[in-house]
Amino acid sequence: MEIVPGIHQIDGVNGNCFIIVRNGLTLIDTGGMPRNSAKIVKYIQDILKRKPSEIKTIVLTHFHVDHAGNACDLKKLSGARVAIHEADADYVAGRKTQPVPGGAKGMIVKVLMSLFFRSMPVEPDIKLCDQDTIAGLTTIHTPGHTPGSICLFDRSSKILFVGDLMRFNGTDIEMGPLNSDTREVQKSINKIAAIDFDIMLSGHGIPLRPDASVKVREFAKSLP
Repeated sequence: MEIVPGIHQIDGVNGNCFIIVRNGLTLIDTGGMPRNSAKIVKYIQDILKRKPSEIKTIVLTHFHVDHAGNACDLKKLSGARVAIHEADADYVAGRKTQPVPGGAKGMIVKVLMSLFFRSMPVEPDIKLCDQDTIAGLTTIHTPGHTPGSICLFDRSSKILFVGDLMRFNGTDIEMGPLNSDTREVQKSINKIAAIDFDIMLSGHGIPLRPDASVKVREFAKSLP
């Protein structure tokens, strides 16, 4: 669906994927289930009436496979540059093993990854840092979900892409699942609560609008 003119959300890819349509196409996250790349390509061709080769940049909000799992396929198909925060780069490139939670939850995650979330590593072309600009978006380092989790702020539309830092379920704002460091997540939420934005787009859940920053500030104040 089109969120606002020129910014689209692709559903059904197990982790929201967004396309910004300007001179070229910018893809934010890629989904992780098998054949997700085909769904993304189909949306570009059938809905946008554009070519996959027009994807110029793929920005990953973090290394988890449900967000980065199809980056390798889409990079090969389009020739796009892949960008991710420097702290997550080695995970998506396969040089570091992706950590999983301990206990029963960790076992479930391992089984799901082996059965459904297999992906090829991809070498990032761009390693981002806090406040870098990529494809017209401002990078905001928001660690806690992963060490290199980022939000992306589009000043022109006042939209904030938050990855898995938070999500809106239609009623409430929630922290993202499987956080590596909850204290860091809270600091990161406080960091973005200082920004003025109209719409929050997350890696899971539905768009939060209008007055998204006001609602995020209220949520931040509710945290212990």
